Amino acid sequence: MSTQSETVTVRLAPETKARLEELAVETRRTKSFLAGEAIASYVERELAIVEGIKRGIADVEAGRVIPHEEAMRRLRATIERVASQRAQPD
Repeated sequence: MSTQSETVTVRLAPETKARLEELAVETRRTKSFLAGEAIASYVERELAIVEGIKRGIADVEAGRVIPHEEAMRRLRATIERVASQRAQPD
């Protein structure tokens, strides 16, 4: 994380604010630090999801798709293979 930072105002439900304060005390961190870490994690996770959606749309537009029936057949075969492997004694 960069040493530079900017201020953002965030509105929280009273319960969330109280829990954040509790976490700050328990972890000996500031509320600001914890909120910044949480927001950074959320943003990275959500951007990864958006990028995955964009890749999926590009695949559809390029015709790189598998029919639903084929995808389900492959999924069921994988589930059956894993289940049979688990059923075998070590």
